[in-house]
Amino acid sequence: MLDLCLLGCGGSMPVPDRYLTSMIASYNGKKLLIDCGEGTQVSLKILGCKIKNIDVILFTHFHADHIAGLPGLLLTIANSGRNMPITIIGPIGLRKVIEGLMVIAPVLPYSINLLELCGKESYFEKIGDFNIDVLPVDHGMPCFAYSIGVDRNRKFDRDKALKNQVPLILWNRLQKGEKIEYGEKIYTPEMVLGDKRSGLKVSYCTDSRPTHELAQFVEKSDVFICEGMYGEDENISKAIQYKHMLFSEAAALAKRAEVGELWLTHFSPSMPKPELYLQNAQSIFEKTVLGKDRYVKSINFKD
Repeated sequence: MLDLCLLGCGGSMPVPDRYLTSMIASYNGKKLLIDCGEGTQVSLKILGCKIKNIDVILFTHFHADHIAGLPGLLLTIANSGRNMPITIIGPIGLRKVIEGLMVIAPVLPYSINLLELCGKESYFEKIGDFNIDVLPVDHGMPCFAYSIGVDRNRKFDRDKALKNQVPLILWNRLQKGEKIEYGEKIYTPEMVLGDKRSGLKVSYCTDSRPTHELAQFVEKSDVFICEGMYGEDENISKAIQYKHMLFSEAAALAKRAEVGELWLTHFSPSMPKPELYLQNAQSIFEKTVLGKDRYVKSINFKD
């Protein structure tokens, strides 16, 4: 089971009852954070979230509404007693931005591993149980969309183990993925495990224009979290100018990519009531959810 929470759903600047962009995913006690706008810490505190377990932070890009909450969060994590390293991933310029922000958080009891991704190609990284895919997207500065995958363990196949004459004493260790030399033979997990099973996939994109590559990237996601900067189609010229998306454009992406659910987020401060425009998305993609701060949902593996 993968737990998801939108910590903040605002874009550009905070408004009453809406913090800035951030999302957290939790799996097997470990946590992954995407973006860290103002208010991220407050939402985490309200939820009672154990921020000590945040192992990786991903940044889509370096506009202030996506990153200004980082120094305070790192200091709070320091006060939680964490001493294990944290990995921070982002586009080109990451090191310069983080070093600048760290001026006000100069001493931490843990190290920070920076992974600055250059170029315009997609990228894959595995950290703990999280498979992290990265795609450059179309914004006014280097910007990434992320896809977070969680693999599902394969079932133990007793008949297969017997057929391969695997000693009973090795079954448990092989099921856990260990390769074992026993007697004069080498035994592998493949000798006792059944077919591969579908895992979970969550994709996240703020900020960008819709593109063919993005539709392919988020394809078959269980949840697609996407910006909906503007609710009305009449704002198309503004969306093109500032490289953002309309509700209807996000919904069209979701439909094309055949995702399970679309969560809209990153709302313009000039749109205090995004619910007024939800139908603009749901008329295209019915399974559209209007994001709100601290919207929480658990997604389960399919049978």
